Amino acid sequence: MGGPVPLCSPPASPVRGTVPLALPHICPTPAVSKKLVNSVPGCADDALAGLVACNPAIQLLQGHQVALRSDLENIRGRVALLSGGGSGHEPAHAGYIGKGMLTGVVAGAVFTSPAVGSILAAIRAVTQAGSAGTLLIVKNYTGDRLNFGLALEQARAEGADVQMVVVGDDSAFTAQKKAGRRGLCGTVLIHKVAGALAEAGASLEKVVHRVKAAAGAMGTLGVSLSPCSVPGSGPTFQLAQDELELGLGIHGEAGVRRMKMVPADEIVKTMLDHMSSSSNASRVALEPGASVVLVVNNLGGLSFLELGVVAGAAVHCLEDRGVRVARALVGTFMTALEMAGVSLTLLLADDDLLGLIDAETTAVAWPNLARVPVTGRSRVLAAPEEGPKVEEPIPAGAPASQRVQLVLERVCSTLLGLQEELNELDRAAGDGDCGSTHARAARAIQEWLNSTPLPARPSQLLSTLARLLLEKMGGSSGALYGLFLTAAAQPLQSRSDPAAWAAAMEAGIEAMQRYGGAAPGDRTMLDSLCAAAEELRALQAPGADLLPVLAKAVQSAEAAAESTKNMEAGAGRASYISSARLELPDPGAVAAAAVLRAVLEGLQSQSG
Repeated sequence: MGGPVPLCSPPASPVRGTVPLALPHICPTPAVSKKLVNSVPGCADDALAGLVACNPAIQLLQGHQVALRSDLENIRGRVALLSGGGSGHEPAHAGYIGKGMLTGVVAGAVFTSPAVGSILAAIRAVTQAGSAGTLLIVKNYTGDRLNFGLALEQARAEGADVQMVVVGDDSAFTAQKKAGRRGLCGTVLIHKVAGALAEAGASLEKVVHRVKAAAGAMGTLGVSLSPCSVPGSGPTFQLAQDELELGLGIHGEAGVRRMKMVPADEIVKTMLDHMSSSSNASRVALEPGASVVLVVNNLGGLSFLELGVVAGAAVHCLEDRGVRVARALVGTFMTALEMAGVSLTLLLADDDLLGLIDAETTAVAWPNLARVPVTGRSRVLAAPEEGPKVEEPIPAGAPASQRVQLVLERVCSTLLGLQEELNELDRAAGDGDCGSTHARAARAIQEWLNSTPLPARPSQLLSTLARLLLEKMGGSSGALYGLFLTAAAQPLQSRSDPAAWAAAMEAGIEAMQRYGGAAPGDRTMLDSLCAAAEELRALQAPGADLLPVLAKAVQSAEAAAESTKNMEAGAGRASYISSARLELPDPGAVAAAAVLRAVLEGLQSQSG
């Protein structure tokens, strides 16, 4: 069958490529998407051959787009399981070939049902290997039903014992469609249940009976943030930047509705509400006390960070309803090429069914699943207690708490105000988050200032700030500031006069250079800090006036930060970027100079 027509609102039929009578507005023809393939016509064959090349447990059937277990002799006397469909859903289905799951798969071109001749050849291969019958596990799409069904009838005419189960687990449509529910990621769980039964020696009739019962207690719902694109074509549909599609299929078919982007928790709740609604004819009966297997499936292009957020939201939402999550599978199981989206599958499971889910398999795409319930276990380990705190004498000249608080508040407001500017500078050579990282540190310090009395001793103040930034700031910036403040605290343990603060600056810089590997001239925050430290050495002279010296140090730091735009980076992510592309100051150097400026202005505001 052909792929979906690229529409602003794609078709809503399980028949791939079917266009509804009332055509929506046709979008402008999109550009062909880039793909890492050798050729469009051969990409499905190449992908299957690549999987086989890397997996000695799988072999190709000569002349056909069929992959089979390499140890076919071990299926003698057991039911053989064959599945398949169009390519583009990897790792489905070839990733589930192995002992305890599928015997083989038949692959079509991308989003295209496999050839009848190849399906028949696969049935013949497992029959001749001595299987005790063959079960075809087919997703509910018209082309797949027709082609697998034709092959089944031809194989039966040859005397083979073959049966077929059609899986339709889609919970998107509240009213039953004539074509039935679409086959989605829940099919993978059916592979696992059937495979465990076949490996245990169950008869074909028993496997069919158990598989149909499991398929009837299951539902899947997907949501997409972006379309996919068939090799050689443009995107299958269009979504606005602030939209998502709820209830779509795995070939770009339309869902039940489009929604505005909302937080992940709300999206997950909407999905589970829809799947379990009493008005939904394809609902999953999520009653309090029910036990489920949860599958959180990456539709292809979702980041693993987002997948983790969705998985956590799904577990919490189910548990809030009194539903027991017996097992949770999180990963990439059945995709729609590079579609950025996720599907949730729920399988109502008793202990017997869980035993089949837990059974051993050698299939490479099946996860190493923990055989214990997700619900009911402790998820947080208590943090270890801190070591005993050493009480230090309060040195003469220790800063007053209010004075320090005002300075820190000035630093925080400065960094928050620079967030977008620093991010923009960072996009030239990094990942564009320097401002966000410093803003995260500023908010952590503000929260600390509002909740905890400030330490009286300068060394304790810097040590506490170091721990706070190491925990809350994150990234290399958090580590570098943590190093700087931890080392800078040491010279301040016994005194806190201006000379000690100058020594603290030197100690902090030395630690950053020792562990960070950078040096002045490498286009980093060290350029600003070292320039300031050079001026602060004047504080070691008897009678030195702090504020004029600090003012000169800030000016030198700002000049050094500005000069970094003419430097070639020697450390950090920017060192991997061509110097011709580094035309702006280093964001870390700008931030460090801004912190020093905020300290100066905070002290000046109190000097009157």
